[in-house]
Amino acid sequence: MLLGSGELGKEFVIAVKRLGFYVIAVDSYNNAPAQQVADEREVIDMLDGSALDTIVARHKPDIIVPEIEAIRTERFYDYEKEGIQVVPSARAANFTMNRKAIRDLASIELGLRTASYRYADSLEELQSAVREIGIPCVVKPLMSSSGKGQSTLKAEADIEKAWNYSQSGKRGDIAEVIVESFVKFHTEITLLTVTQQNGITLFCPPIGHRQERGDYQESWQPCLISDAHLQEAQEIADKVTRSLTGYGIWGVEFFLSDDGLYFSELSPRPHDTGMVTLAGTQNLSEFELHARAVLGLPIPEITLMKAGASAVVLADKVGSNPHYIGVEDALKEPRTDIRIFGKPTTRPYRRMAVTLVYDQLGSDIQAVREDAIANAAKVKVISE
Repeated sequence: MLLGSGELGKEFVIAVKRLGFYVIAVDSYNNAPAQQVADEREVIDMLDGSALDTIVARHKPDIIVPEIEAIRTERFYDYEKEGIQVVPSARAANFTMNRKAIRDLASIELGLRTASYRYADSLEELQSAVREIGIPCVVKPLMSSSGKGQSTLKAEADIEKAWNYSQSGKRGDIAEVIVESFVKFHTEITLLTVTQQNGITLFCPPIGHRQERGDYQESWQPCLISDAHLQEAQEIADKVTRSLTGYGIWGVEFFLSDDGLYFSELSPRPHDTGMVTLAGTQNLSEFELHARAVLGLPIPEITLMKAGASAVVLADKVGSNPHYIGVEDALKEPRTDIRIFGKPTTRPYRRMAVTLVYDQLGSDIQAVREDAIANAAKVKVISE
């Protein structure tokens, strides 16, 4: 049972279907991307614990795979007691679906280097937190995804606006926000980390990515970083995932600055920046790796095969029944592919598709990135 059925869930469903599994895809709206390729679907408010209990009792799944934050994750502990496998684990899902829990685990319990931070659950507390942290700083809801509700404060006059935006963009019913000092980084990476039931923890080659409005816009693999920073990132990712427990793929994010490596965030599932692996950069995509890890199947190794890049195609207005122009123009380019997610509605800046470009190892990764961005610009989303 997949809880949350977006574009990442869609690719995961395709991966597990190839291995012979039956999938029920759940989301808060009908015809979500993963529901289009699953065996059954359910439409519920996953923040309603009773509704969640009802469909779990009805379908009796062997495995529950959360894909989004807005879920009554505390129910997962009871599901585990009933013998249901929760991915990666009930503990991991509860900690990572809330920025407060994962940040305190990383900074306080594990002693990892992070940006300075404070919490606030009102406008007045936010004003106080900003004074302590200093400007510029970043404000994020404790529960949100794809940059929703996140803003960078550059002046005191923006504090109220940032608070209001955080409340409009939060997922769930938690009003509290985290305020982080602004890290002057030169590179932001995702280290996809795979924990196995019967094998060692594996790491994918690092993925570089660029964000706007707190949301991923492009990613590329490999991202060249020093051997020392790579070893440090792997040690941190191993330390955090061991503490959280469970099996599957994790998207562990880091900032690289002139003064070293900072742990940023962690997602206990395939990562949006990891869609670059659909370009064939690895012997197994992040979704195939997640499927194998979740199902307890062996992963002997992860091998870098190609250089690749991804770039998103965004909607620019509120609408429905989208269709796409420029796909043929994009696909005329060599070593190019596209994934249209199949979302039934649009809104400004909503990710609707991704273009993928690959080249041989050792290629100029900047040129590969530029090709992916240029191809994405050729595709336009037209909605009613």
